[in-house]
Amino acid sequence: MKPKYHFYNNTLYALSGIKAMWRGEKSFRIEIFIIVPLFVAIWFLPLGALEQIALGVSLLFILAMECLNSAIEACVDLVSPDFHPLAKISKDCGSAAVFISICSAVLTWVIILYNLIW
Repeated sequence: MKPKYHFYNNTLYALSGIKAMWRGEKSFRIEIFIIVPLFVAIWFLPLGALEQIALGVSLLFILAMECLNSAIEACVDLVSPDFHPLAKISKDCGSAAVFISICSAVLTWVIILYNLIW
């Protein structure tokens, strides 16, 4: 039987996941140190609300993909602690998702800043 949904408990689970990411994933910490100043910069750029939202969402998307990548890696390590070609593919695909999200964010920022400058 599935447990009942509790907003408070689910929020605690999510915060626990963020805490685990911060403690256990160096790439997540590096991304946070890059993303936080960019979030601050968004407020000082003379942009419309939709452009600000696009820039912010592109940054949050990176963090979300990093969380999913770490979840995939943890599951794969649990199920297959030894090397297996399928485990490698799974982990590589998770890394590809992070890479694509970073490329998407960079492209979003370049396009919006280019339009702002010119």
